[in-house]
Amino acid sequence: MELKSSHVSPVLTEPVPMNKSRLGIHSSLLSYSQQDAASAPAKYTRSGSRKSVGSLDDVRCNGYLDAMKASSPPRKKVVKSCNNNTHLSAFDSDNEDYTSWTLDYPSALHYFENITERAKNKQIAMFLDYDGTLSPIVDDPDAAYMSEPMRATVTSVAKHFPTAIISGRSRDKVFELVKLRELYYAGSHGMDIIGPVSDTLSNNHPDCVKSTDYEGKEISLFQPAKEFLPMIDEVFRTLVDITKHIKGAKVENHKFCVSVHYRNVDENNWITVGQLVHDMLKDYPRLRSTHGRKVLEIRPVIDWNKGKAVEFLLDSLGLTNRDDVLPIYIGDDKTDEDAFKVLRESNRGYGILVSSVRKESNALYSLRDTSEVMKFLQLLVNWKRQQDDDKKQAPFLGIWF
Repeated sequence: MELKSSHVSPVLTEPVPMNKSRLGIHSSLLSYSQQDAASAPAKYTRSGSRKSVGSLDDVRCNGYLDAMKASSPPRKKVVKSCNNNTHLSAFDSDNEDYTSWTLDYPSALHYFENITERAKNKQIAMFLDYDGTLSPIVDDPDAAYMSEPMRATVTSVAKHFPTAIISGRSRDKVFELVKLRELYYAGSHGMDIIGPVSDTLSNNHPDCVKSTDYEGKEISLFQPAKEFLPMIDEVFRTLVDITKHIKGAKVENHKFCVSVHYRNVDENNWITVGQLVHDMLKDYPRLRSTHGRKVLEIRPVIDWNKGKAVEFLLDSLGLTNRDDVLPIYIGDDKTDEDAFKVLRESNRGYGILVSSVRKESNALYSLRDTSEVMKFLQLLVNWKRQQDDDKKQAPFLGIWF
C-alpha cells in the first residue's frame, strides 16, 4: 500500500515577538472574563503608553481559546433513541470517522508485517512518549501511573532495542513514574537528556557534559536551555499565584518548561486561563506557549524539540548515518509531531500516532490507545525473539540441507 507521504504539521502557537529580552518582574495580572475585557476601559502600561483592552488582546485571547478547544476534543456520549429503534449513535459516527481516517494513517497492528519486513536485519531504536502513550490521560497528572503489564512490556522492549522516553514532564518525574533503569530519558520536551557517553557529542555540543545516571553509571547529560532555569522558576511561581483562584487549575514545573493544566477547569473559565498565560508572556519574549491535551505549556524559544532530541539520542547511541537502523517513535501529542516529522522527512523510520479521533499528523501509522501500544510493543518483542532464534538455528539448518 502506498502511504500518504505528506501531511501538514499542526501549527503551534507563535512565540511572542523577540523584543528586548528581559527577565524582569511581570506586570500586574487580574482575572477577567471576555465580557469584562470587552467593556474595560483603556489602561496604561508600565512605560506609560496608553493600551487598548478588548481589541488586539481580545483577538489573541480568542485565538488561545480556539486552540485550547481544538487541543481538547470532548468525550462523546452514546445517543440512544427512546423507542429503541436502530439509529446512528454519536459513538458509531465517531467510529465511522475514525475508520476513514485510518485510510491515511493505517493501524500499526494491522500493518505490523509491513513494519517488520522493513525492520529485518536492522537495529530498531525505540522512542516513546509517556502520557497518553504508556499511561492513559487522567484528570490528575500526578496519578498518571503506568500499569505493571505495561512496565513489564517496556522492560522487555529495552532488553531487545535501545529505548528512550521523551516527555514534556521533567526528566526526574518521568523516571519516578517509570522506574526503569534500562532506559534513556529525555524530559522537558527533549531539553533535559541523559544518554550514552559520547566524546564526539561532548566536543560538538557545549551544553553536553559527562555526568552519572540514577545507578551512578557515567552518561552524557545534555541541557541546551540551562540559561532559562531562573526564568522558568520565576514563571512557575507567577503562574501558581495568578491561577490560584481558578478552581481546577494546576501548574507544574518541569524544570525547563511549565505546564498549566485546565483539564479540571470549567470550560467557561478556559478563556481566563488562556488570557492570564497570554498576558504574562508579554513580559517574557524569550518564552512561548504551545497547546497540548487540556494543557498550556510555556517553554524557551530555542531551536530544540522532540525531533532534535531523537536525532541527539541516535547520535549518542552511535546510530546516525547508518542504513541498518530503523527508529520508531510512538506518541499522542502535538509536541510529538516534531519527532514524526524528522523520521518522515529523512525516510529513516516510522512515527506512530496514538489517537482515537481524527487528527492531521506527520506520523505514518496509528494506534488507538495505550492498550494497542502495549500490544504493538509485545508483538515487536516476540518478532525480535523469533528473529534471534532463527539466526541461532541458521548454521544447523545448512547441515540438514
